[in-house]
Amino acid sequence: MAKEQRGIQSIDVGGRLLQALTRSDGAMMLKDLAEAADMPPAKAHAYLVSFCKLGLMEQDAVTGRYDLGPLALELGLVSLNRLDAVKIASAEMSALAARIGQSTAIAVWGNYGPTIVRFEQSVRPIHVNMRTGTVMQLHQTATGKVFAAHVAAAQRDAAIAATSPDVKQRAEAHRALAELESELRDVRARGLARAQGNPVPGVNAFSAPVFDYTGDVVLAITALGPAAEFDNTWTSAIATDVQQTARRISTRLGHRDALSPSRLS
Repeated sequence: MAKEQRGIQSIDVGGRLLQALTRSDGAMMLKDLAEAADMPPAKAHAYLVSFCKLGLMEQDAVTGRYDLGPLALELGLVSLNRLDAVKIASAEMSALAARIGQSTAIAVWGNYGPTIVRFEQSVRPIHVNMRTGTVMQLHQTATGKVFAAHVAAAQRDAAIAATSPDVKQRAEAHRALAELESELRDVRARGLARAQGNPVPGVNAFSAPVFDYTGDVVLAITALGPAAEFDNTWTSAIATDVQQTARRISTRLGHRDALSPSRLS
């Protein structure tokens, strides 16, 4: 076992105040902040004075409440800018594949629509044409439906125009998406999209959106496998794990309004 490294106790103690303020819905009075950090107000005050000098916190001159300061904001923005969404998702995707025993994939929005950037095949072979660079159909695949439900209409239109140069094909693609509007509302409500033997017969899939700190969808994480071994009910262990994995990645990317567990059946 790795030996636990020794730190500086005063920093550990003061850090509880920062954690308490971060978990709160807004600025806090000294008494409430001290209580949340489980320390006497007098002790908390000494730490707060130092944090305010550093810019980690600031105190409102009128209300006396404490809130996060400019340095805390700067640190948060720097951290967010350094995050690599695909790198974070890749580690989670591999762990997800190991837990559920199914193939997994990550897709991002590209010039032509939802584009696979990583695919991990499970020991259960599935005959799908999915590799890095594959563009997923917006109206048929679980991955495509996730993006269709969350990107702006202009983005969808641009992707359709790029992949369907023929006017008739573009019209058919727009009609297909219009017919899916009710299903796309469910995707937004559930935080999950499903494919059942379509577009690939005998293959089921679940896909969930991952959001960044702005609330924009940045990627989709998808699990897929042979229908005989892939439970495609909304309450299945696979569905739950895909949703939870997407939420963890979203949280790492600074998204604080993660969807609550679905109540839809």
